[in-house]
Amino acid sequence: MTLEFLLTSLIIVASPGTGAIYTMAAGLSGGARASLVAAFGCTLGIVPHILAAISGLAALLHTSALAFHILKYLGVAYLLYMAWLMFRDRKMLSLNEEASTKSVRQVIVSAILINLLNPKLSIFFFAFLPQFVRPGDAAPVSSMLELSLVFMAMTFVIFATYGAFAAAMRRHVVSSALVQVWMRRGFAVGFASLAAQLAFTQR
Repeated sequence: MTLEFLLTSLIIVASPGTGAIYTMAAGLSGGARASLVAAFGCTLGIVPHILAAISGLAALLHTSALAFHILKYLGVAYLLYMAWLMFRDRKMLSLNEEASTKSVRQVIVSAILINLLNPKLSIFFFAFLPQFVRPGDAAPVSSMLELSLVFMAMTFVIFATYGAFAAAMRRHVVSSALVQVWMRRGFAVGFASLAAQLAFTQR
């Protein structure tokens, strides 16, 4: 494992994306506990992509237009659904604990699906991980698994940090009904924008 891998992974994970946005929304809506659950769910959501990349199944998404587009449009539909929920659910950013707190299952399932239904991740790991495996490595699969575990750990820590910050700012950010409305709209626009970005993604 090289410093180059660590720095590159840090930049990739820290860049705002669907997982980071969802984790922050969870922190604002449900507090620190919800943000940790969301960070864990987002991390779990990349496991199938990593396994697909290591096993070579990700090559199917790279070569098969049908497989890629099926998964892509499922991801687009789910992101639009999340945008609709953010826009319509008035309890989403409420400070009323009973109204705003989702079950652990709801949060973790949503977090997993956000990353699971993104075909770009499989192709990304398929291209990214082999770059950091030394030529002639006697156990390249083991090396990629090691790199993957480090990448997952960084994902969880950084997303949890985003979520914890959002949770800490919760009472200040959503202290008024007007702010709650605009925050919900902002997250809705964010998810809709990511859906549009994914929709225009090519293999």
